[in-house]
Amino acid sequence: MVDPLPVVCLSRTAAPLLEAARAEDEDRWPAVVAREREQAQRTRAARVALAQAQEIVEEPGASWPVPLPTAEQGAAIDLAGAGDQVVELWRANPVQAAALVHELVAGGEFTAAEVLDAAVDAAIGAGLLALTDAGTASDPSMMAEQCLEAAPCLVLAVALASADLD
Repeated sequence: MVDPLPVVCLSRTAAPLLEAARAEDEDRWPAVVAREREQAQRTRAARVALAQAQEIVEEPGASWPVPLPTAEQGAAIDLAGAGDQVVELWRANPVQAAALVHELVAGGEFTAAEVLDAAVDAAIGAGLLALTDAGTASDPSMMAEQCLEAAPCLVLAVALASADLD
């Protein structure tokens, strides 16, 4: 028998609790957070410059119903895409995923921390979406199934967050 109340509570509180934990980490290790932000600013600037260069080189195509991303948005999309690639590969082969991170870092466009953070965000996002779905499911057995779907995503996020690629 599944009690839906804890599932609903978890689905509504998971995201704010994760943000609170991140804020606590920032308070606990301000020097590390500042250093990572500084590195991220440098690589973000490189991604934006690359995206701007691509905008200049590429000819405008047919008009789309949705506007094309700006250089800043393109840079963020590139980082999120790198994180998604690492998540998918990590599930199958963590060693190959670590090699992919090193390959992405070698280009100078990303830092390892940025790629792993993007991968953690992708895994957490998938887990939170599953928990949100669980919290709105009307059938208790479906709630339990969706909670079980969230667990591997959150475990993967922890593995990625604690990965030491050095």
